[in-house]
Amino acid sequence: MVLLGPPGAGKGTQAQQLEEELKIPQIASGDLLRLAVRNKTPLGLEAKRYMDQGALVPDDLVLKMIEERLADPDAAKGFILDGFPRTLAQAEALRAMLERNHQALDGVLALVVPDQEIIKRISGRRTCKNCGAMYHTIFDPPRNVGLCNKCNSELYQRDDDAEDTVKMRLEVYDTQTRPLLNYYQERGLLKRVDGVGSLDNVRQRIAAAVAEVRKKA
Repeated sequence: MVLLGPPGAGKGTQAQQLEEELKIPQIASGDLLRLAVRNKTPLGLEAKRYMDQGALVPDDLVLKMIEERLADPDAAKGFILDGFPRTLAQAEALRAMLERNHQALDGVLALVVPDQEIIKRISGRRTCKNCGAMYHTIFDPPRNVGLCNKCNSELYQRDDDAEDTVKMRLEVYDTQTRPLLNYYQERGLLKRVDGVGSLDNVRQRIAAAVAEVRKKA
């Protein structure tokens, strides 16, 4: 399966839960990239050359990492792709790669969350300057405004959590990734899931969507 959704939709959290429930690995392209670079694998060293220049890692390199990961024994019964594909070109490359390996996607889950909710979720995040603990001004506020519960240090808003930055990220998502919804809809693979509500409510909706996917598979 592929898990789609805008930044702040809760993909990572829900993918981890699915990993536990379905006993299949969550494969996040960003994690694969960081691990390969840290372990200095051949693909990781190649990717690092691009990253050091501030350039995007080419799709074919990311796809090779995913292909290697899917060859691991724990992915033999299935997998959840989180963060890939992000573009139509990546979706086509993924389809071709899976076909080469006699595989195919059983379903694509898309978490649907309105832009204003995303902005509220991300722009409300605050991080401790000292210990890195995370808070939210609405959903998980600290006991004392602007101060960490754990070490009493100052909280700050990361640059990529600022409202203007979040809006830019949503524009990129609309341009590059949202077209995937139609792409997978036309192939009969897409299941839209309301991503607004408590973690448990969203989890229940995802579980229902997964059950439908598995029924068809």
